[in-house]
Amino acid sequence: MSEPLEIDVFWSFRSPWSYLATPRLRQWQDTYDLQVNFRPVYPIAIRTPEFFHSVQPQWFSYFMTDVFRVAEYLQLPFVWPNPDPVVQFVDEDGRRQTGEDQPHIHRLTRLGVLAAEHGRGIEFADEASRLIWGGTVNWHEGDHLAEATARAGLSLAQLDAQSTADEQRLGSVIEQNQADHDAAGHWGVPTCAFRGEPFFGQDRLDVLLWRLKNAGLKAR
Repeated sequence: MSEPLEIDVFWSFRSPWSYLATPRLRQWQDTYDLQVNFRPVYPIAIRTPEFFHSVQPQWFSYFMTDVFRVAEYLQLPFVWPNPDPVVQFVDEDGRRQTGEDQPHIHRLTRLGVLAAEHGRGIEFADEASRLIWGGTVNWHEGDHLAEATARAGLSLAQLDAQSTADEQRLGSVIEQNQADHDAAGHWGVPTCAFRGEPFFGQDRLDVLLWRLKNAGLKAR
């Protein structure tokens, strides 16, 4: 029996486009003989916070229009997260700044690495992002995240304990993911990489699936 095809998925918990792509990636892994290697990275607001200082004035309004439109097209619930996984604010000059205190994104990204190491990366990404982007207010409180993690087949308490005990190593894994993301040929998320070829954006998944099928992808 031949080995399953593999793709790397470079993905951020703060990216709505990552959220919108994930149900299809999870479905592919269930439907096809395909291994989806979930490789979480920090969002651009953490990696390159100055990005928001030089974008075109229309960037944010178009972004918001488009992401809600695509979510409606895909029939996925979409509400801007409360709280946002990344703490940002607009300064007195009207520029978007990333706050120094980030209580959510580092924890989420480390949890994503651990979920991937437990073989449930794309499942955790799907359940957690549905929670964050699907309209659950205060998704970080109560049992919301624990229940989402359980739906992915994992224990949040165990993952949090591992994250605390292994913080330095997990940071190194995230840094390696980011280096490999750059080497794959794109800086944005979600980026899928297959045999040296990058496919950036949820709107390139159909092209990626075509490429995989041409490479011999088969149904399970």
